[in-house]
Amino acid sequence: MSDWFAFAWANLPALLHGTVYTLEIWVVAMLGGFVAGWVLAVGRVYGDPISRKLATGYIELIRGTPLLVQMFIVYQGLPQIGIVFSPLVAAMVAIGINTAAYQAEYFRAGIRSVRPGQLAAGRAIGLTRIQTIGHIVLPQAWRIALPQWSNEVIIELKYTSVAFAISVPELMGQAKMIGADSFKYFQIFLVAAMIYLVLVSAVTLLLDVIERRYALRQ
Repeated sequence: MSDWFAFAWANLPALLHGTVYTLEIWVVAMLGGFVAGWVLAVGRVYGDPISRKLATGYIELIRGTPLLVQMFIVYQGLPQIGIVFSPLVAAMVAIGINTAAYQAEYFRAGIRSVRPGQLAAGRAIGLTRIQTIGHIVLPQAWRIALPQWSNEVIIELKYTSVAFAISVPELMGQAKMIGADSFKYFQIFLVAAMIYLVLVSAVTLLLDVIERRYALRQ
C-alpha cells in the first residue's frame, strides 16, 4: 500500500498539470457552446424558415454523430482544406461544437416552456419583438432550463477525456503516458478517476448553489 501511495504521489504533479489542460478545454468549450447554443435555440424557435432548417440540421447532425469522430474531423480532416488547429485548440473547438447542439436543445425547451402570451404582452407595452425575447422570454427560459443544463456541464467535463485521442496532454492523456512508462495502468487510472471525481463533485456543488439562486420557484 505504501508503494501505491508513493507511486501516486510521485506522479501527482504530472496529473495536476494535465488537469489544468482539462479545465481549459472544458471552460472554453462550455462558454463557446453556451453562446452558440442560445443562437441556435433562438434561431430554431423564432427564426425564419431557412434559419430554423439550418439550426435544426446542425443540431441533428451533431447529436447524431460521436464526439470522437467530430474531434478527428476538426483535428485531421480540416487541415485538408487549409484549416489547421493545434491539438489543444482542436479539442476546444470539437467539444464546443458538440455541446452547442445539446445546450441548444435545453435552451429551446426552456423557451418553449415560457407562456406564449408573454411575447404578446411585451409587444403590447411597447417593446420590440427582439426586446421582448431578450428581456422577457430568454431570462425565464434560462431559469427553466438551468437544472437540465447543469447535467450538460458535468457531462462535458468528463467528455474532455477523449482529447487524449488527438495527443492533448490533459488528465487522461497524462495518465495514459504514465501508464505506458510504468505499466501500472490500474494505479494511475484509479488516481485519475479520483481527480475527475473531485472535479465533478466541486462543480456539482457550485451548480447546486447556482440552481438554488436562479431556478424558478414552483
